[in-house]
Amino acid sequence: MPDKRLLILAALAAVVAVAFMTVGLRGNIAFALELRAVRLVTLIQVGVAIAISTVVFQTVTANRVLTPQIMGLDALYLFGQMALVLTLGSVGYVALDPRLKFAGEAGLMMAMALVLFLPMLRRRFDIGLLLLTGVVLGVLFRSLAMLIARLIDPNEFAVVQGSSFADFNTVRPDLVVIGLAVTTVAAVIIWRLRHLLDIVALGADSATGLGVDWTKALAGLLLLVAALVAVSTALVGPVTFFGLLVVALAERIVDSRRHRLLLPAAMLTAVIVLLGGQMVLQHVLGGAATLGVVIEFVGGLVFLAMLITTSKL
Repeated sequence: MPDKRLLILAALAAVVAVAFMTVGLRGNIAFALELRAVRLVTLIQVGVAIAISTVVFQTVTANRVLTPQIMGLDALYLFGQMALVLTLGSVGYVALDPRLKFAGEAGLMMAMALVLFLPMLRRRFDIGLLLLTGVVLGVLFRSLAMLIARLIDPNEFAVVQGSSFADFNTVRPDLVVIGLAVTTVAAVIIWRLRHLLDIVALGADSATGLGVDWTKALAGLLLLVAALVAVSTALVGPVTFFGLLVVALAERIVDSRRHRLLLPAAMLTAVIVLLGGQMVLQHVLGGAATLGVVIEFVGGLVFLAMLITTSKL
């Protein structure tokens, strides 16, 4: 039955992708198809990256309510945007080479991930300490970003304000290629480790008893998560609750936490939500809202619902 549900999800994702490319197509069709193809690949890449990273992170932390953003990478991203505007001004910020900016943002977030994870290899891995450190760093970077926002000119703040939410519309094709390459490599590695993830989900003692090097396994998995989050955030901006939303939906659909089922279900659900949401906003609502804002709102409601449900158990 779960396999049939995966096939249904795959068919639905294919239908939504075709509809995304063809609905409302007019004018210069070749140009429109090229533009939509870039956006299609961007949405698929970001959806897959966020879905996989959230599944792996929830497995590692043994908590279905957490997302990788608790590590503070999105807060570091926002702080970086504010710092650039403060030092370069709005004109210099807009004039930055997008490729250089993308590489700097992704590199900075990966550097923070290394600072968090590598010290854990020297002693027994304490996931609670890691999460607490990530929360503290996230609060620090958000506070610094708010401080800079108060210091800079309001006109300059308006330039960077859009970076606070994910933007799926203005993405360069060359950056999409880089993000797609990183996401593909990480996704293949994680898929090959799907049975290891099932063992990790049993807990430290059980996994160690089954021959898993707990510290190295978790550090490696978290580095893959950080790479996926860094690339997707640098590409479209921070997305806090989207991963939580699609993983919760995928788990309900396949009714299983086995990674052979949950990983593809989460990826397909993410693709359906992003492509379907973009179509509805663009062709039904006339672009009256931004997809990133709507996703964060709905995801936040799901987060609150999961917290309330968990507290009643």
